[in-house]
Amino acid sequence: MNGKKNFEKRIYESRFFRDAKLKAEEISSNPKLLNDLIFKADKKALEKGRGVLGESLDSLKTFSRMLKAYAGGEYRKLPWKTLVAIVGAVVYFVMPLDFIPDFILGLGFADDVALLLWTMRWFKSDVEEFSQWEQTKIQN
Repeated sequence: MNGKKNFEKRIYESRFFRDAKLKAEEISSNPKLLNDLIFKADKKALEKGRGVLGESLDSLKTFSRMLKAYAGGEYRKLPWKTLVAIVGAVVYFVMPLDFIPDFILGLGFADDVALLLWTMRWFKSDVEEFSQWEQTKIQN
């Protein structure tokens, strides 16, 4: 197993991500909690910017739009497993103390970035389906 995949696996199997997934199950079924999470994630992403988050910022923005549409009842085609995984990744991103705590300069967001990108790759078809729905909505 190469280093990147091993790193992603260690994050995915960490107690921190397990905690995030447990919170995600509760948050996913409550639109108010979901909107609160989106607000926190958007605020943190704005503070950190592309310099820290790199290409995962695009994934995070897509996840935010998906979750807003889901919370608002506009888009309900997300399978429960996908919804919980995406919410779990966003919860993990918002948590300051995780596998690599955010305050560790230069490394603090490496695990967040890896998990967001992994989640985007793993649930790519569901994300693409949402993006198509979103484009159709914009065109109409």
